[in-house]
Amino acid sequence: MDPFAALRDKLSASQLEVYVSTFCGDCRRLKAQLQEHDIAYSTVNISNADGAAEKLESETGKRGVPYVLVNGSRWVRGYHRELPGMFSLQVFVAELTEALGDA
Repeated sequence: MDPFAALRDKLSASQLEVYVSTFCGDCRRLKAQLQEHDIAYSTVNISNADGAAEKLESETGKRGVPYVLVNGSRWVRGYHRELPGMFSLQVFVAELTEALGDA
């Protein structure tokens, strides 16, 4: 079953930027999930992209990654610190669905 099935049309018309840092296991896990489900995205490494870390912190209030910037305006968490495995594809898809809204 494809957890992104209901979002495919919106995702094909959207831009996802995955904010990561060097040596981030959570970042690798999120990117692997996106690749496994054939979701297009670009990567912004806050360790070496000028102003990226500051943008992330000023817009989300967080320093931790991964985060996904959807269409340049909505942020979605790429990790779920409150959950035992620290990531839930189901939670991610729900938050992505909300962020895409009427995209």
